[in-house]
Amino acid sequence: MATEKIISAGFGGQGVMSLGMLITYAGMLEKKEVSWLPSYGPEMRGGTANCSVIVSDQPVGSPIITNDATTAVIMNLPSLVKFEKDVAPGGKIFINSSLISQKVERDDVEVYYVPCNDIAIELGNPKVANMVMLGAYLEVTGIVATDSILEAFKKVFGPSKEKFIPLNTEAIKKGQEAIKVAAK
Repeated sequence: MATEKIISAGFGGQGVMSLGMLITYAGMLEKKEVSWLPSYGPEMRGGTANCSVIVSDQPVGSPIITNDATTAVIMNLPSLVKFEKDVAPGGKIFINSSLISQKVERDDVEVYYVPCNDIAIELGNPKVANMVMLGAYLEVTGIVATDSILEAFKKVFGPSKEKFIPLNTEAIKKGQEAIKVAAK
């Protein structure tokens, strides 16, 4: 593994911060070098939110990602418009195709369209769309192990949320399955 620079972006409330935090904690559990830098839009709810996550086997010099992201995880259209250009050539873009019908215009990146919200609704809880996307991302990159994510879940959300681990595990699994079917 070299260095993975991830931009996770969407509307506030879509779990993009949690997705980034889970990857960060899982990386720490696997003794990797990590950083997590949140960024919120000026609106309180429904505004844009994103975070920059770096996972590396080398010390992280700066948590800021500018035009050299290896991956963008995009949950809504405004985020696609804003961050598509920030992925380095050869990078990956994961699109929540439940909410974004627009296609990525670049041909120098790998693109994965995942119907995150549709799958989450099938699972009975629209709030796990971010975990579906996380599963797809893990399936493609293998940046951290699913078991590390589930262990990180306990640390990020605490004991009171552990009852949601089975649902979140299922959402990750469905995201992994969706990527096997829908990649490219």
